[in-house]
Amino acid sequence: MNQRIFNYLPQCDYEEAMWIGQMTQSLNDEALQQFAAMYSTRRKDAQTVLLLALLGFIGVAGIHRFILNQIGMGILYFLTAGLCFIGTIVDLINYKQLALQYNQKVAREVMMLVSSFQK
Repeated sequence: MNQRIFNYLPQCDYEEAMWIGQMTQSLNDEALQQFAAMYSTRRKDAQTVLLLALLGFIGVAGIHRFILNQIGMGILYFLTAGLCFIGTIVDLINYKQLALQYNQKVAREVMMLVSSFQK
């Protein structure tokens, strides 16, 4: 595992750090620092996703989908009260996976940017 990731991104959990470590192992320290700076501003914390999903039970469903850049699902959750609370409950169970999928997408985008800067 690339131990440097925890130095630059201490807020990452183990699974996320393992995935990013594999993806960034070819980067030098300067490029890794650029990656970490851009990635840390764009990533979403799983706890934030959980708290925003909980808002679905007090009438403001779908906010967590909006911050995960899933606008269509956010509108659908908002208009259907979280698909009659069933979708909100499913998202409460899968909140870590939702955040990880979003963060992996962001990491790939940032990696392409950092790679283009190196050339």
